[in-house]
Amino acid sequence: MSFAKAQELLRLAMMSTGRRGVTLDDIVAEFGCSERTAQRMTAAVQSAFAQTDYWIGEDRRARWRIPARHIAHLLTPSSDELVALAEAISLLDHAGMKQEAARARSLERKVRALIPPEQGTRLDVDKEAVLEALGHAARLGPQPAADEEVVEAIYDALKGPCLLRILYRKRDEDDPSERVVAPHGLLLGVRRYLVARDTAKGPNAKLQHYRVEEIYHAEALDQTFEIDPAFDLKRHAEKGFSSYESEKEYGEVVWRFRPDAAAHARRYVFHPTQKTEEADDGSLIVRFKASGHLEMTWHLYAWGDAVEVLSPEPLRKMVSGFRRAFPALP
Repeated sequence: MSFAKAQELLRLAMMSTGRRGVTLDDIVAEFGCSERTAQRMTAAVQSAFAQTDYWIGEDRRARWRIPARHIAHLLTPSSDELVALAEAISLLDHAGMKQEAARARSLERKVRALIPPEQGTRLDVDKEAVLEALGHAARLGPQPAADEEVVEAIYDALKGPCLLRILYRKRDEDDPSERVVAPHGLLLGVRRYLVARDTAKGPNAKLQHYRVEEIYHAEALDQTFEIDPAFDLKRHAEKGFSSYESEKEYGEVVWRFRPDAAAHARRYVFHPTQKTEEADDGSLIVRFKASGHLEMTWHLYAWGDAVEVLSPEPLRKMVSGFRRAFPALP
């Protein structure tokens, strides 16, 4: 089943949770399809959801209904829907409709309370996106540039998941080349990387990182794939300091922050796996395992001579010649 068809099936299932269920006429009106197509859709719903009730109503029309509890776990709102709800609340406030705005806020709180914990964590990350969309927050500093159509195609492919056709240029190539990849996730940082498997290299090929800024065209294909069940994006991301990851560089990293910078450094989470310890002289030792020495160097430079790299040696050598005394800390 294509991603679009699956979306329509879920949409119809949600419609079917109403007390009166849905009729063929309801489906024709909602989806703009023929009655024959509506019949096929009801058959698909009954096949996908064994709990579907079917009966002939008093108006002699066939009706289908799914008890809401059976699809509740499929109804987690998307960040886009939460953005729309938050924007509606803002518009009600600006229109002076305070009572309606209060009711909408109450609805938003109820919706968030019903979100499963594992989904809530992901949506919490999207709160910044919600604020940005409403004009209440802005991102500062340099940001990676990318074609919005490319980003949208990646977003659609990840939701599928479905294969993605991209026009991509490697660092050592003069011109981009086309490839079809199986996207597994997106790493966000100084640069953005698409984590994906090149389908031309077979189902057991190693996942690769594709710089989003070097993808010149992207198209989500109408072909799904199975994500490796052993793949965990969070654990994969933790292998890097930022968005870059290298097996060759991966290992223990140890930084020492000067006593007068220790309090400031304690307010940072440099890496999800970090462990800290207080030295006798008041300095702060930070340890974690990651790769990406160049991105670490970019960050460490901002700390000037307030930080010293104890290990690994290659990183210490990269940083030692560029330490400066800056008037402020990051």
